[in-house]
Amino acid sequence: MTDYTDLMDFVRETEALAQVAGRLGWDQETMMPDGATEQRAEEHGAMASVLHARRIDARIAGWLDKAVAEDAIGAAQVRHIRRSFERTAKVPAQLAAAIARETSRAHRIWAQARAEEDVAAFLPALDKVLALKREEAQAIAGDADPYDAMLDDYEPGATAAQLSVMFGAMRPRLVGLRDAIRGQGPAPLLQGSFPEAGQMALTRELALAFGYDLHNGRIDKAVHPFSSGSGLDVRITTRTNPTDPFNCFYSTIHEVGHACYEQNIDRAYLLTPLGSGVSMGVHESQSRIYENQLGRSRAFTGWLFGRMKDTFGDIGIATEDDFFACVNRVADGYIRTEADEVQYNLHVLLRFDLEQAMVSGDLATRDLEAAWNDRFQRDFGFAVDRPSNGVLQDVHWSEGLFGYFPTYSLGNVYAGCLHAALRAAVPDLDDDLARGDTLRATDWLRENVQQHGGLYQPREVITRAAGVAPSEGPLLDYLEQKFGAIYGV
Repeated sequence: MTDYTDLMDFVRETEALAQVAGRLGWDQETMMPDGATEQRAEEHGAMASVLHARRIDARIAGWLDKAVAEDAIGAAQVRHIRRSFERTAKVPAQLAAAIARETSRAHRIWAQARAEEDVAAFLPALDKVLALKREEAQAIAGDADPYDAMLDDYEPGATAAQLSVMFGAMRPRLVGLRDAIRGQGPAPLLQGSFPEAGQMALTRELALAFGYDLHNGRIDKAVHPFSSGSGLDVRITTRTNPTDPFNCFYSTIHEVGHACYEQNIDRAYLLTPLGSGVSMGVHESQSRIYENQLGRSRAFTGWLFGRMKDTFGDIGIATEDDFFACVNRVADGYIRTEADEVQYNLHVLLRFDLEQAMVSGDLATRDLEAAWNDRFQRDFGFAVDRPSNGVLQDVHWSEGLFGYFPTYSLGNVYAGCLHAALRAAVPDLDDDLARGDTLRATDWLRENVQQHGGLYQPREVITRAAGVAPSEGPLLDYLEQKFGAIYGV
């Protein structure tokens, strides 16, 4: 056991340093002064160099050769460590540091370009990031598809070919449902004043209602809401809009889903490879089921309707049914993060196809805006009005997160499977949700998904919890039933 123990002691120190590196990113998004950009880029680069050196330390190979795991947990730890070591060893240290520096710089350039609606100002930075990420992916992939190597970083075992088949099956039913809804009357809209103080007070209440532990977390504001950290320090951010409180509330519930996954992992796995969510698809399944299947359900929105009236007074909605329709309003829009459940995945599919084309070299960054706008017009039937509503809206490419976007739709698919199993296990769940009580639902998710962390492979996590292999069917059935009832189609 000495080799296994030495290996785990070393890895725990590395994981602790990775958490420190993650805190640099949290600070950059929430509190860092604008003038610190260049210094922060060097800090990111330094931390990346330290972590890269530790992850390819020659001693790891020796420990892995000799380590004997006594149980399934130990075997899973070794599996994760071996995978990380083999992938990381293929990437030169200088390249890892360069990626960290350039993505830190590119993030700030993107933010300014987005604010100024200036795509051209961002493209040189994007070119640098894309070139570095291609080099990294090629080093990992060898003779295989570089894009699959990128995807595997976020969803181990998934391939672009597999996801293309799944997404291809989703698209016709999503478009058909969207087009049927477009022929119906619009849903009610909120009216009234929604001050930030009231939004933040209610968002804290919602976070607690969904099980977020503020003793080991905090809620801050950021331009792009996110969750950060794991174990005993898991932080979330949200944003407010004086005319659209749902942006705040459902961003919060979404990030709480991510955060609760991390907070509810077995504490025995703390600061080990099993101590974080197993993949971004599984992670997204938690945020989406919290936000949509639970948070936007008829039962829960009935409770939220009362709390909003208590907080803001008259909101221009007369009944719980009207409020339910308002929360689930299907409407044309540009922004992925604000899209309704019916159209959200169409936004993801657009990005999935474009980034594959960029990585393969079939799409030059100078042509990206035109390609985006043409595809958007075809998919949604109206034109992009400005870059911040189009190609500049997402942070991901500035941060080098190629291969990340498809995990959003995969997470929706996983959530559909989990929701069907949850409803079968707790058939009277709506009685709880109507009181704002999510405990039985979140306990089921903690027991069947969250506590396991990285113990199982991503698809295995969902299969064990749902009782069936992941497929798009349950999600599409749920969407057609829910929105068919709301819109009478």
